[in-house]
Amino acid sequence: MKEKQKLLEVCNLRTYFKTDDGLAKAVDDISFTVYKGETVGIVGESGSGKSVTCLTAMRLIPQPPGFVESGSILYHKSPDKVVDLVKISDEEMREYRGNDLAMIFQEPMTSLNPVFTCGEQVVETIMLHQNVSETQAKQRTLELFEKVKLPDPPRMFNSYPHQLSGGQKQRVMIAMALSCNPSLLIADEPTTALDVTVQKTILELIDNLRKEIETSVIFITHDLGVIAEVADRVVVMYKGKIVEQGTVLEVFESPKHPYTKSLLACRPPLDFRMSKLPIVSDFMEVSKDEAGNNVIKEKDKTVQELIQQFYVKPEETKARLENLTTKSNLLDIQNLKVWYPSTKDFFGRVTNYVKAIDDISFSVRQGETVGLVGESGCGKTTTGRAILRLSPATGGKILFEGKNVLDLEPPQMLELRRHMQIIFQDPYSSLNPRMPVGKAIMEPMTFHNIGANEDERKAKVLELLKTVSLEERHFTRYPHEFSGGQRQRICIARALALRPRFIICDESVSALDVSVQAQVLNLLIDLRKEFQFTYIFISHDLSVVKFMSDRMVVMNKGKIEEMGIADEIYENPQQEYTKKLISAIPKGKISDIKSRLNLHI
Repeated sequence: MKEKQKLLEVCNLRTYFKTDDGLAKAVDDISFTVYKGETVGIVGESGSGKSVTCLTAMRLIPQPPGFVESGSILYHKSPDKVVDLVKISDEEMREYRGNDLAMIFQEPMTSLNPVFTCGEQVVETIMLHQNVSETQAKQRTLELFEKVKLPDPPRMFNSYPHQLSGGQKQRVMIAMALSCNPSLLIADEPTTALDVTVQKTILELIDNLRKEIETSVIFITHDLGVIAEVADRVVVMYKGKIVEQGTVLEVFESPKHPYTKSLLACRPPLDFRMSKLPIVSDFMEVSKDEAGNNVIKEKDKTVQELIQQFYVKPEETKARLENLTTKSNLLDIQNLKVWYPSTKDFFGRVTNYVKAIDDISFSVRQGETVGLVGESGCGKTTTGRAILRLSPATGGKILFEGKNVLDLEPPQMLELRRHMQIIFQDPYSSLNPRMPVGKAIMEPMTFHNIGANEDERKAKVLELLKTVSLEERHFTRYPHEFSGGQRQRICIARALALRPRFIICDESVSALDVSVQAQVLNLLIDLRKEFQFTYIFISHDLSVVKFMSDRMVVMNKGKIEEMGIADEIYENPQQEYTKKLISAIPKGKISDIKSRLNLHI
């Protein structure tokens, strides 16, 4: 058997950051190897050190406060030439960055310059690293746009980043990264906020290009389901250290470390129902020793035991659904339309519309969770916003407890808003950065005159913080002092402050780590049980919607493709569009991994 050639060796790397509280050991003594032609997946939660590892390799960490304490990153340019990327000068590093090592970042919008066209930015990269004319660089860019399957490459060349969808912007970034045929491509969470269908095409694209130009890939993600689709080997990181590494089959078939087990277990299952999802603390306890190092103690429970503990029998699901049929409708959507003018004639009359929602009808019963699922642009978020009168409806009815929301005067609507709340996708933009979170939660209570005085409202807020698994001391802290999962909990507490009967969750877990996502989903389930909430749960991730929902509404291009009981739609989808959504979900099954690896042999 041919011996594998090393491309990149990370040896005892330590990358630290100076902070007011001392040294933050973002990467703490890690070692792994990337071989030519393979894909290595680095997986872990936010803060595990996976992105810092690769930013160190690219020499892109901010200095100060970041610095490499010790270790080496050896790049094998050829059998006779090995360079330590940590030790070479900035000028030498510029020769390797782009030519030999390229990186696709998580958020393409912040990586692309908004004042230049997409084509100009790729041309600039090519001319910076290669001795070619502008005409040749433009031709190469159009070829790359075709290679990454962008529709109408000439139009895309002249388009600005804001004119492209998220998936298209990510393809531009891939084209830019591949423009100089790098030996190593680092993909840092390139599919995190994308629809499952777009994610699948991006994963396939990266894998096909890897084979075509014989490049190696480091694929960073928090989702082991995605790793199962693309990786040959896996490196699992936790709080700056590598806790496990091996082939993708070894890690999925017999994970050794409790943290790896938890990452595998906390994804919503597709084949059966669970009352709650396992989380990291179900598998291990973390404490500090005298030196301040993390000490991990594994708990006795196995994945199978936890699944058995939380498993919901089909007859229990059936009983819940039968009970819900006895309840009255809290919400009735009848022939709802939301149209936006797109073109006008010479006299200013509208000649054409964008039909964001086009004549849809469905209902939500008291205490029920209805999932709205579909790709970006299908109309699911517009539906949620129209229900709350945050987007103007063009026609139809929205009946909440029999009253048409669209006919209510502002004072009546204001009163109704106490009972209808929304949890948005991005918790950071939902919170005022200058307002302590306690005040942010208290604000709607003050506005609606809930509570006799400030002291009573503060006591209620402290109780709410405890309800969402936060602490009283968090009352005076600001949003930037919290993690993404904690910020989402604060937004949930704010939505609960008015004791609503109905809550819309709009992509409220899509940007979270799978482990944090599991915690937030469990919280929403617990709150539904405790307060008898009614939810509309909006997401592009069908596995999450299936876990949360009793019934499911599948939307496409402003219309409803199909709706019904969530389990039945997953097991027996009627429409091709629904089948496409289901097939795109990263399932992480051992049989799928074996099948994929056999294709490589």
